[in-house]
Amino acid sequence: MARYKIIGDSCMDLTELMAADKDTFSTVPLSLHVDEEVIMDDENFDQNSFLSLLKKSKSGPSTACPSPEDFLKAFDCDAEDIYVVTITAKLSGTYNSACVARDLYHEQHGDAKNIAVINSASGCAGETRLGLFIKDLCEQGLPFKEIERAANEKAEKLQTFFVLQDMETLRKTGRLSGTAARFATLLNIKPILFADHGEIKKFDTARSIEKALRRMCECCIEKAKEQLPIDGIKNELKAAIVHCNCPERAEAVKACLEKLADFKEISIASARGVSTIYASDGGIVIAI
Repeated sequence: MARYKIIGDSCMDLTELMAADKDTFSTVPLSLHVDEEVIMDDENFDQNSFLSLLKKSKSGPSTACPSPEDFLKAFDCDAEDIYVVTITAKLSGTYNSACVARDLYHEQHGDAKNIAVINSASGCAGETRLGLFIKDLCEQGLPFKEIERAANEKAEKLQTFFVLQDMETLRKTGRLSGTAARFATLLNIKPILFADHGEIKKFDTARSIEKALRRMCECCIEKAKEQLPIDGIKNELKAAIVHCNCPERAEAVKACLEKLADFKEISIASARGVSTIYASDGGIVIAI
């Protein structure tokens, strides 16, 4: 029997290595709703087609969380220890759905498996970083309860920042007023946003995408260093970058991070459906 499994919802954007490591990582998809279209955010997700759909739509996209039954199916694996990482509970019912599934599993099977459900208080690159953090601890052979504690502490201290090239989707979903979106576009102002305990807030602004990306890197490193110590854990600086249809920009952000601080590891992943909605075409998200 495999010792552990890390299950994300589909806002955990997988790197190529994570996606190939099916024994360790799997995801439970949310569904994406654009006008009359319903798209499952699974391995068949087509980002280019979805971006085209978003641009044509006059209304904002929405998502629907997986059911507890969807998570129960994911628990049917060989692993003894299961770690579920979800998008922030303030934006989705996914965390609650996973908790219900955990409780149902224990009612039906007792303590056959250890199951931890971690509210990332983030999403996108934040979930990616948290998934890799948990894998590192599992590989070190730490006990389940210690990993669960450390993962919850990491989620509290996780720093997730992002810069958007296109703010139209935020306008359509009501997270940014139409006046603010037009004003920012006309002046080429790029907001630097961050996840504050699950809520999206503005941290700073810059007058070009290049300046905004550098400022984002500086802010994320500064905040991460303030929060980095986690009791009993080797605290090395690591980051995850998620990009929406801009791999060259992601590589430039990685190079910027490496110039600013001594990183042990920086991973890059392409945005899946939920992250594509929030990051929009050309968006970059980093988490440390």
